[in-house]
Amino acid sequence: MTTLSRERPITVAILAIGGQGGGVLTDWLIALAEQNGWYAQATSVAGVAQRTGATIYYLEMIPAVPGRTPVLSMMPAPGDVDVVIAAELMEAGRAIQRGLVSPDRTTLIASSHRALGILEKTAPGDGIADSAKVAAIARARARRFIAHDLQRLAEQNGSVISASLFGALAASEALPFPRDSFEATIRAGGKGIAPSLAAFSAAAEAVALGEGGSVGERPEEAAAGPPVPVGGNARQRAEYARAVARIGAELPAAAREMAEAGLRHVVDFQDVAYGHLYLDRLRGLAALDDPARGHVLTSEAAKYLARAMAYDDVIRVADLKTRAARFERVRKEARLRDGQVMHVTEFMHPRIEEVCGTLPAGLGRAIERRPKLARTLDRVINRGRRVRTDGVFWFVALYVLAGMRRWRRSLLRHEVEEAHVADWLGTVRRVAAADYDLAVEVIRCRRLIKGYSDTRARADSKYGRVLSALPLLEARPDGADWLRRLREAALMDEDGKELDGALKTVASL
Repeated sequence: MTTLSRERPITVAILAIGGQGGGVLTDWLIALAEQNGWYAQATSVAGVAQRTGATIYYLEMIPAVPGRTPVLSMMPAPGDVDVVIAAELMEAGRAIQRGLVSPDRTTLIASSHRALGILEKTAPGDGIADSAKVAAIARARARRFIAHDLQRLAEQNGSVISASLFGALAASEALPFPRDSFEATIRAGGKGIAPSLAAFSAAAEAVALGEGGSVGERPEEAAAGPPVPVGGNARQRAEYARAVARIGAELPAAAREMAEAGLRHVVDFQDVAYGHLYLDRLRGLAALDDPARGHVLTSEAAKYLARAMAYDDVIRVADLKTRAARFERVRKEARLRDGQVMHVTEFMHPRIEEVCGTLPAGLGRAIERRPKLARTLDRVINRGRRVRTDGVFWFVALYVLAGMRRWRRSLLRHEVEEAHVADWLGTVRRVAAADYDLAVEVIRCRRLIKGYSDTRARADSKYGRVLSALPLLEARPDGADWLRRLREAALMDEDGKELDGALKTVASL
């Protein structure tokens, strides 16, 4: 009479959010085990929502014994998981929090890329979690920690992350199956074989070269900035080259890298002439800088001045929505297959302020001075509208609107923004003459300004309230520290309660 194997099963937990192929990876693992003569069982528990909890797929596999069916667990138990696979770095952190990762037994495989969670995206300030800390904890808590940007490897090979995760698992040798068996499992699936095998091989080779990978890169650092302008005629290209040369000739070395990024951003927003204006302003601030302080003032100004000059407006939104790169990105995210038709619906909800901002300054102000007319127009405009940019009419409408950037500098919104920038830079110059550190903090306060419509109105209000304390702080040796605290308080919550308390504290000093 045959008996069950006394071997303990191999346990595997997979944490993946919607669209990352966690179910496909689970199916591959079951097929892999069965074609090697093992018995496998899998269960899954869905997360509460896409970014508040991943689906946990749990597998147990054990060598099959003829005539016997093993009794396997349906849920992972803390301290009893051999392999944890996380399709995103923070999911690895959540697996550690759940107790699924143990230093005596667990191989933790994670993609080092980030897909920001809801709380990270909605934080008024910088709510992005520290990837480096998660990686450090993972190295300490797992028996082995393998991390690479498996999402990037999958995209480069036209596949999805499940294939590169499968490749990383094969290279880890955490399962007692040969690599060719993994590849045979993909071939047997019958769909997307070539790209899946390419992503599988790329990940396997990356892991074989070294388990550490690159961890800790923030999404905005990983993403490429606006492309270096190469279009236009010969004169425009020559002007851009001259602008780039100005950075090396006119700005301190510590600020050049940021200034180059800022120049690209500003030129992408408007044109090369606008880029030269950016450099003119930056050169003026550099003249106030202190080399002994490492030219911090110029470096910070290079960053925040570019953001201030490349503000969000309706023209910019229309431009971004009609770019070929944007439609290509949507196609990739939707995983559009040959023969499929993609429909793109935009949700447009402009306020009368945005409409007036796209008008010549005189006309826009004339409408704003007539509250009754403005309210009537606002009711007409603000009924909400869904428009299809995959069709000719609305695509052309947005394309024409994007083309209005050639007249942007004569429009009301630009006049308002220029006045705001002039006031901000004037404050920086005045404060820098007496307190360098405080002037740097005034520059950094520009990070409070963001978005458009209601978001921009709230941002302007917070910015104004923070700088309202400047007269009280200019005479204090710790004024820069207090202004920094006010800015951080303003970023802590949407309602501004923390800022109210901080302002009261400053008033009582």
